[in-house]
Amino acid sequence: MPDDAPDGAAPAEQTFPLDRRTLTPEALKAFAHPLRIAMYRDLSAHGRATASQIARRLGESTGQTSYHLRQLERHGFIEDDPDAPAGGRERWWRPVGFTMERRDVTDPASRLAAGIALRAVVQERAEMLQRWFDSFDSFDELDLWSESAMHVSSTSDLTPDESRALTQELAAVLDRHTEAAKQRKRAGETEGRRRVRAFLDVFPLPLDD
Repeated sequence: MPDDAPDGAAPAEQTFPLDRRTLTPEALKAFAHPLRIAMYRDLSAHGRATASQIARRLGESTGQTSYHLRQLERHGFIEDDPDAPAGGRERWWRPVGFTMERRDVTDPASRLAAGIALRAVVQERAEMLQRWFDSFDSFDELDLWSESAMHVSSTSDLTPDESRALTQELAAVLDRHTEAAKQRKRAGETEGRRRVRAFLDVFPLPLDD
């Protein structure tokens, strides 16, 4: 879920480091709350934010967002942003990457919460792609970004080992490019940067009847 925890303010959009941590059933249950999922999505899209900023964007009270941010922090989903602007009374938060494993969806202790979280991921992906498609007529930098955007679907006959090798290589490529971009940004190369979201889904299709 986010890819990386970004190190600077940026306009929309992002998801979930590739060295993500795994979750306990308790943490997954804490995450599977509609407002907490929405707040995590907001942080992932914007890179970092305060409770007040999230409250304004989601139409919630600052008291509500502050409480749920503390719960997300308690279970390791967010952390203080060390690169946030100095001064001010509010804490700046950034998302912490995580992953769900097979046991999360098969363990009775976490199955319900895992289902809620996974459905939220699917919904977010559909919404983000639709927003991108709907923005074509008004996107102010479409000529610059259209050639770097990609929408590809491929279906093949693979063994479990081949599928695993594919996912590991794709994840490594994503990790290499995003980490290199982070390093260049920290070195001061900030011109032309905006949030970019990459989705990776590799899964077996249902067997034919």
